[in-house]
Amino acid sequence: MATDCIPQVTFEFQGVPQPIIARFDQAHASSDGGAVLLKALDDRLGGTERLAHSLSDPRQSGKVEHELIELVRQRVYGIACGYADCNDAARLAHDPVHKLLLERDPLAGPALASQATLSRFENAVGWQELYLASVGLADLVIEHHRGRLSGRARRITIDLDPTDDPTHGQQEFTFFNGHYDSWCYLPLVATLTFNAEPTQHLVAAVLRPGNSPAKRGAIGLLRRLFTRLRAAFPRTILRVRLDGGFANPEILDFLDADGVEYVVAMASNVRLLKRSRRLMGRARRRSKTSGATEHLYGETRYAARTWTRTRRVIIKAEVVRHPGRAPKNNPRFVITNLADPHEAVYQVYCGRGDMENRLKELHHGLELDRTSCHRFTANQFRVLLTAAAYILFQTLQAHTPGTACADAQVSTLRERLFKLAAWVERSARRIVLHLPTTYPWLTTWWQIALRVGAAPA
Repeated sequence: MATDCIPQVTFEFQGVPQPIIARFDQAHASSDGGAVLLKALDDRLGGTERLAHSLSDPRQSGKVEHELIELVRQRVYGIACGYADCNDAARLAHDPVHKLLLERDPLAGPALASQATLSRFENAVGWQELYLASVGLADLVIEHHRGRLSGRARRITIDLDPTDDPTHGQQEFTFFNGHYDSWCYLPLVATLTFNAEPTQHLVAAVLRPGNSPAKRGAIGLLRRLFTRLRAAFPRTILRVRLDGGFANPEILDFLDADGVEYVVAMASNVRLLKRSRRLMGRARRRSKTSGATEHLYGETRYAARTWTRTRRVIIKAEVVRHPGRAPKNNPRFVITNLADPHEAVYQVYCGRGDMENRLKELHHGLELDRTSCHRFTANQFRVLLTAAAYILFQTLQAHTPGTACADAQVSTLRERLFKLAAWVERSARRIVLHLPTTYPWLTTWWQIALRVGAAPA
């Protein structure tokens, strides 16, 4: 029988003689039973501990109900499970699995922090703490991969990419951006690729005002990454890939002076179009003969008026054909100091295309753009919390090869591995998560659990 505190509804289906009653009366149950994988990963990686260590706690110790590490974990684990907003705290306050993730008694332990507590926590973080937290996350990623690769890597490729973060209120430093045609922030995201591996590992995410030029903060971020990468991988070649927004003399001079490899896209101009004219003509003739899209590669030595020196520019002369449309010229230009053949250099640049998938995961899988606080520092802290959650997901992805979740992205991993009904039972000796025997991803979950440190019964 339903009561005021036990909601219940009844369905009647054609072909089923009995009424079907849906009753919310299982107090010690959770819909995030699979999230214990997050805790296992984080214990091995130390991500939330590193993040919490970079923060100071000005509260009076005798009045503290929720420790700093618990607040960090509640937010990071919540974001990973799909609860990006502090407002979700009320819904999760008594969830036994989420209490277990914070190392509390899942049944009798105190409730999780409220929305108000979490909001005060996010807004209390200052600039110095943000810097230390950002450096701490970068060091965490670099140390993890140094251990994974035994400190040996032939080449590490650094990709930087800006992305838009639309704003809809009175957030500090939100400005109108003509390129994105919206009021927004403009975060700068950095990833690392080791050797020829396919994965781009998130290493930094910096929130910037919406009117920031692409280069803003790029040199400082690159300088910090160069220092840390060279300390961790002393004999490794560093390579930087950037899109056309970063093709300015200050960044190019910095890359040349630092002695790293680089491939940087460049917007076309009258002089470059003139130099590519002959190559484009050959591409048009070839496309006319084949009836398909064709491209040829060449190079030129070029120096803009603001540059301090002449640089090698790779030319891609492409003619694009689509059925029912006129052929279209599509010349592209890439600045580089590599000595490789034309096409090989351009393919190196094209490797950064997968960066768009990382940005989509951050936006659509973890809601990187949930920067709805008024204070800019609080929004930057939210970006770092989201980055910490994504680092956990990328660590999880490294344990999925050979399973049904191999190559799965964030949303799929959450749906298949975390969103799992669990009834929690506790005794004096152990805590048991009772999971459904008909769980469709049981074998996959079992395989990954063993890989992240669980012991078979």
